Amino acid sequence: MRSVFYVAAVLLLHFSLTATFCDGIRTIGGGDGSGFEFSEAPEYRNGVECPVSANKEVVSSCDPDLVHVAMTLDSEYLRGSIAAVHSVLRHASCPENVFFHFIAAEFDPASPRVLSKLVRSTFPSLNFKIYIFREDTVINLISSSIRQALENPLNYARNYLGDILDLCVDRVIYLDSDLVVVDDIHKLWNTTLTKSHVIGAPEYCHANFTKYFTDAFWSDPVISRVFHSRKPCYFNTGVMVMDLVRWREGNYRKRIENWMEIQRKRRIYDLGSLPPFLLVFAGNVEAIHHRWNQHGLGGDNVRGSCRVLHTGPVSLLHWSGKGKPWVRLDARTPCPLDHLWKPYDLYKGSLIKDQSSFSSSIFLGFSSYLL
Repeated sequence: MRSVFYVAAVLLLHFSLTATFCDGIRTIGGGDGSGFEFSEAPEYRNGVECPVSANKEVVSSCDPDLVHVAMTLDSEYLRGSIAAVHSVLRHASCPENVFFHFIAAEFDPASPRVLSKLVRSTFPSLNFKIYIFREDTVINLISSSIRQALENPLNYARNYLGDILDLCVDRVIYLDSDLVVVDDIHKLWNTTLTKSHVIGAPEYCHANFTKYFTDAFWSDPVISRVFHSRKPCYFNTGVMVMDLVRWREGNYRKRIENWMEIQRKRRIYDLGSLPPFLLVFAGNVEAIHHRWNQHGLGGDNVRGSCRVLHTGPVSLLHWSGKGKPWVRLDARTPCPLDHLWKPYDLYKGSLIKDQSSFSSSIFLGFSSYLL
């Protein structure tokens, strides 16, 4: 336990000392109709050593000189998403060179318009775009899971990034909403995907891979043959570097959907959106250092018990599992590592369901995703 608190002290000190140029923090009220209250984040600026984009006058979602990050955005996990964005900016060597692609659910209690306004209020200089994800795209493919939260259609948005994001976006880092980055995101962006790999992620080849699929899967000689020509390793889909050109060319969305259709008929797994990714990619992933996904900090999918860090350096802390740091902190029952998430939390208030006061005149443009 002493080592956990040592790591916590080091990371908190790192948070305090590694700021790029920034201004102070002020509180954002719920006057925009969203009902959320967040503090405005410091204004993180590039240093003189940062490269200048060829399109510096107008920041574009298509700019290949920027680091592109995709995340989902919804009312349930909004607090986590805001903290994750804050952490990325806080530790980025060139924060103005990061572009966020937010995927919002069509029928979330907080509309995409409200979410767009709130993100702009919290991060006034952030480069971002909000896309609408049509839940009916995937709703009929989702089967029941070990935990109801895993059945949220937005969990499956990562399957459709090649279709949702602008076609000019050919590479992206996908991040879950329950994590914080404590290192420079540019280092992860510089990952090279070799041998025609479509995605890169930390792999865990010593994990018990068989537990991610049911006996019905392993006992079927036809469908279990999918792994015969490769050595599959577990990887967590909450942190991925994705080549969207290869993704689109290989029609990987459809490959994942095919396994989801089999699941509806045969019940070959229990864990939501992860197993289809394993079926398609396990054994064909560009291995990234484990420091970029210290996952499992939310415990398992049933109890959400406290966990400790894996051995080794840390660049990203991920509260995958049932337990979320903001929930445990609010309940005053935090795990030791939850205190590492708290410095990035900008949350000040709660959701008000009534959004009628929101003015459409401040709506920032976003794209509709249509099949």
